Amino acid sequence: MKTMWMRAALLAALWMAGSQAAAAETITMASTTSTEQSGLFGHLLPEFRKASGIDVKVVAVGTGQAIDMARRGDADVLFVHDQPAEEKFVADGFAAKRYAVMYNDFVLAGPKADSASVRGRDVVIALKKIATANAPFVSRGDKSGTHAAELRYWGMAGAVQAKGSGYRECGCGMGPALNIASSSDAYVLADRGTWLSFKNRGDLAVLVEGDARLFNQYGVMAVSPAKFAHLNAAGAQKFVDWIVSPAGQGAIANYRIAGEQLFFPNAGK
Repeated sequence: MKTMWMRAALLAALWMAGSQAAAAETITMASTTSTEQSGLFGHLLPEFRKASGIDVKVVAVGTGQAIDMARRGDADVLFVHDQPAEEKFVADGFAAKRYAVMYNDFVLAGPKADSASVRGRDVVIALKKIATANAPFVSRGDKSGTHAAELRYWGMAGAVQAKGSGYRECGCGMGPALNIASSSDAYVLADRGTWLSFKNRGDLAVLVEGDARLFNQYGVMAVSPAKFAHLNAAGAQKFVDWIVSPAGQGAIANYRIAGEQLFFPNAGK
């Protein structure tokens, strides 16, 4: 009887140890809806798992919410696209270093009829025209990286407080914002990755692109274990090291939709 009890206890201990080891091979990543809804993570993360044996649980929210999540210690890795906010995250001691990973750009989409006559390369002039025409405009309004960029452009246009009566905030991710714009013939700022993967375009088309101010940089950070001892710091650093390595950068470059590249790796730049 004693032998059977000892054997059961040993098996239970081994099971617990195995469970803990399995848990150690998972990391939580706070990231943006653009990386998730563009399909990038569906392409990248299986490659990372093959290389490392580590599973990644992604929580895809706006960049502002993702940063707040990491500041609470609810994520091991932060992968977002608002460089000033990322640099403040590092300056406040929540990460040792920010790494540039990749870039794409924003585009201003709207109805093909283009009632506000915004078509061109200058996003600031386009927003001025939208405000003057009181044309319908869908803002994410969710403190995401895209929303932060949009507010910067409105500021450059001098229209932060006078965006026009057609301006609406949805408080939603990029995909839902595009759906709303498509169904209401509204203008909307989108990251190109999500736009290229968006299937419900209706009468929407890209009207403004190519402005240097539409550049969209992504960064990655391992959240500091000095702030939160419970984090899987080793797993987080393995992901950071992989995504900026030739293997990770190559995986980013290889992700395409209909032959078109969505993100451009630039680690170390």
